[in-house]
This record gives sequence, structure tokens and C-alpha cells, in this order.
Amino acid sequence: MEYIIEKIGMSRTIAVPSVPVTLLRVLEAKVCEVNAEKRALVSYVSGKKMNKAIAGQQKKYNLSAAFNRFVTLDVANAEAGDLDTAPLGEAKTLKVSLSTKGRGFTGVMKRHNFSGGPGAHGHRFHRTTGSIGNCEWPGRVQKGRKMPGHYGNTQVTVKNEIVSFDAQNGILAVKGSVPGANGSLGKVRIVK
Repeated sequence: MEYIIEKIGMSRTIAVPSVPVTLLRVLEAKVCEVNAEKRALVSYVSGKKMNKAIAGQQKKYNLSAAFNRFVTLDVANAEAGDLDTAPLGEAKTLKVSLSTKGRGFTGVMKRHNFSGGPGAHGHRFHRTTGSIGNCEWPGRVQKGRKMPGHYGNTQVTVKNEIVSFDAQNGILAVKGSVPGANGSLGKVRIVK
């Protein structure tokens, strides 16, 4: 079973010893249609995006204007309606997928943990990449060379244990940290 979630932030349990937890909000979603393999077209609320394609889907599945995003998920539902969150109450382990924080164009010291050169006078090798290959042979830069470039904003999946699930408010507490910024949307999948 899969669900769309929003990362709220980190906290800890009150018990002794306390456990660091990440709070995730399970978004309200509507199942539009389900196929034989329990794969479903699911609609959820995100922003105010609207175009003719979305309006056509809303009219086809009789959805309100707020439900403006569509995604295919594995669901527990057998028919269309509200997404069934009951399996989260019995689950023990989840796989959480979110996009990491984007850090833009960064250098090799931040991106690949290069040590860099001396920072004092008499050096021109402070935070630079250094040599990127040989001279005559192979006469080119080898593939896979670690260089400056775009860092972050990639999808990462982590496995977490469920500490608690508040079905009334749709708040899920998972043990440990989860990638991504607070407020970012992602997906959780029940492992067991």
C-alpha cells in the first residue's frame, strides 16, 4: 500500500529513553478508479494548479476543484472513494521516498568531500578541483570524474519503523530522520 505524505518536521517521544521521530502528514486522497492488480488512479490536493486536462479528469471522476493532482498508487481499496488508511495502523515498517534539499551548483569540497588545499598565503589551490586527468594518455577526462555541479534535489528512499499513527488527524510518526525539507511532498510504501 502506498500513500502521499507531507513532511511536517522532527520531534522526539516523551518516553525514557526518548526516540527521535519524523512527523509525516498523510494527505487526504480520493481513489478515482482501481484495476485488477489493486493499482489505482488517486487524486490529492496540492496548490492551485488548474488546466483543461485536470478539469476534464475532475469532471470524469466527479471531484471537487481542490483535488488537482493525479498519481498511480498501490491501494487497499477495492472500489473508488476515499483512500483507505487502515493498513497504516497495523504496519510496522515503511519505505519513505522524498526529494533531498536542493543545494544548487556546488564545488567539489561540499559535493564530494574533497579536502582542498592550504588556506594560507603562497597557495593557489584552496577549494579547487585540482588535476582532472593525465596529459598525452588518455588525452581526455575519464568518465565519472568527480567535479563541481548540481547537488541535491534527487529522490532518496529510506526505511523507517513506525512509532505511532494518529488515524483521526492523519499524523504518522516514524523513527529517525527522513530526507527533504519540511513541507515537501513524498510517498510512503508499507513494507511489513
